[in-house]
Amino acid sequence: MSAAAAAVNGHATPATPADPAATMPPQTRILPVDAAKLGSVTLSRPSPDALLEDWHVAWPDTGSDIAHLRQAAAELQDGTLPVAFPTETVYGLGADATSSIAVRGIYTAKQRPSDNPLIVHIASLAQLRALLRSPTDTTTRDADLIPPIYHPLIRRFWPGPLTIILPLPTPSPLAPEVTAGLSTFGARMPGSLVALLLLRLADRPVAAPSANASTKPSPTAAEHVAHDLAGRIRTILDGGPCDIGVESTVVDGVSGDRPVILRPGGVSIDELRRCEGWEDVGVAYKDKAEMDAAGNADGGKAGTKREAPRAPGMKYRHYSPRAPVVLFEAGTGVPGRDAVQGKRKVGAIRTKKWPRGCGLPVSLPDARNGKGAGGEVAAVPASNGVQHQSSQGFSKMLDTLTVRPTPKPQRLVSEDAGQEIWEVELGVETKDIARGLFSALRELDRKDVDIIFVEGIDEKEGDVAAAVMNRLRKAAEVEVKGS
Repeated sequence: MSAAAAAVNGHATPATPADPAATMPPQTRILPVDAAKLGSVTLSRPSPDALLEDWHVAWPDTGSDIAHLRQAAAELQDGTLPVAFPTETVYGLGADATSSIAVRGIYTAKQRPSDNPLIVHIASLAQLRALLRSPTDTTTRDADLIPPIYHPLIRRFWPGPLTIILPLPTPSPLAPEVTAGLSTFGARMPGSLVALLLLRLADRPVAAPSANASTKPSPTAAEHVAHDLAGRIRTILDGGPCDIGVESTVVDGVSGDRPVILRPGGVSIDELRRCEGWEDVGVAYKDKAEMDAAGNADGGKAGTKREAPRAPGMKYRHYSPRAPVVLFEAGTGVPGRDAVQGKRKVGAIRTKKWPRGCGLPVSLPDARNGKGAGGEVAAVPASNGVQHQSSQGFSKMLDTLTVRPTPKPQRLVSEDAGQEIWEVELGVETKDIARGLFSALRELDRKDVDIIFVEGIDEKEGDVAAAVMNRLRKAAEVEVKGS
C-alpha cells in the first residue's frame, strides 16, 4: 500500500443511489493505477494528431490497475459522487458533464462558488463536436463545428495543457451548472494517459476542476486530494505525481476581435504566437484584482457591476494555504531578521537565488549523514518506465511518466532567536518550480508554520513562469516588490 493509500481506508464498498447509506458521508478510498498496466494503445494511422480521433485500446482482462480504472469509470457513469483522477497538470475532480446532479456534486465536495465555471475534459474530437451541436439540431450532423481559429492549436497542443473557450449551442447537451450561466464553455483533451483512458472507458464528457477544497492549493498528488476531500468523495485514482504542476492555459478565440489568454498555464504565449491566427494573441487575465475578498475585478467597490468569470481562476482567491503567504518578487532580496521576528515557526520556499535559512545564520538540528531532519528528497515511483523523445501526441504523454523527485521541507533552526525554519528548495528550473509549488505550500502547511515566505521568479522567462507568479499572487496576502 502506498503512503497515499495509507492515508485513508481503501476498502469501502460503493453505495447505490437507492441505498440509504448513499446519503451518509462516503468513506474515501485511494486506488493506485499504473499506466503501463492499463493495456496497449494503437493508433490507426501514423500521424502526430492521430490520438485526437483514431486510437484503440486493447484492455487487459485482469489486474488491479484495470479493475481500479473500471471502478472509477463506472462511478463517473453512475453520477452519485465525483471522482478524483490525475492529469498532467493537477489532479481533477470529475463528474459527467451532461448531468446536473453529477456536476452539483463537484460544487458540494469542493465548496466551490456556483458562478465559477468548469472545464470539460474530452477523449476525442468526435466527443467535442457532439457538445457543440444542439440535441435538436438535425441539419449539421456532418459539419465540423469546432471554430477554425482553434484548429492549429488543437493539432499542436492536444492532448495537453490547453483549454479552449467554445460557443454553447441552444439547447446544450451540457448541464447548466458547468457553464455557470455563460454562453460559452471551456474544453480540453488532457495529456495524461490515465486521464484519457478513464475518459474513454467512461464514455462521457467529464467536467473537472482541480480536486482540492475551494481556495486551497491545487493538488499534484493523490495524498493532497485525500487531505482536502476525504469524507466528501468516494474514489481517488492515484496515478502518481503530476508532471506540470500548474493548470492548463485557457484561451478565447471566439468572444472578441482578437484571441486572448484568460489564464496562463502549461502552454506559453510564445508557443501560441507561433500558430496561425494567434500571432497577435493578447493577455486578458489580472492578478491582484482577483484577490479581493468579494471576488470581483473592480476590488469590490459599491455600485459596480460584478462580471461573471469567463474561465476558472479569474475571479476568486485561490491556491491559498492556511498560513499567510508573503511573496518576494524576483530580485527583492531575502526576508531577514525583521520579517521572522516574533514567529515561532517559519516556512520558506526557495527558487533561484535565496541563500539557506532566509538569509539568517542557521543550523541543521539532528543532522545525519549531512542532511537535516526532514530534509530528504522523496523518490517518487514512476507510473510508467517508458521514455520517448517525441514531443507529439501519445509519445509526449509517455515522456511525462518518468521518475521525478519531490522536494520535502528541511528543518533549520535560527541561531539568533531559535525559530524553526522549514524550508523547501524547488531548484532553479522553471518547470521544476511549477511542478513543486503547490506541493511545497501544502507541505509547509502541514508543518503548522506561522508564515510562508516565497522567493518569486521573473515572469518574463515565459508563460510557465508567468503562471507560477499568477498563482503565487493569488495565494499571497503580502507582495514585496522591488523599488
